[in-house]
Amino acid sequence: MNQDTIHQLHREAARQHELAAHSHRTASEHNEKGDNPAGNWHMQRAQEFSDRAYELAKEAHNKSGQIESL
Repeated sequence: MNQDTIHQLHREAARQHELAAHSHRTASEHNEKGDNPAGNWHMQRAQEFSDRAYELAKEAHNKSGQIESL
């Protein structure tokens, strides 16, 4: 396992967190307008992005312990 792989995992986890945040904001906007079906759809996407971010962050953390000291 190398640093580049772990860096990529962290970057992808961060991207998934950003997508989750955007989806949460969009869900909130739809719900404020009374468009609950669209709000719920975006809320579900936010949960999926958040779950993926968590899995990637966990993988990066686990793999970072496998790096040998230089």
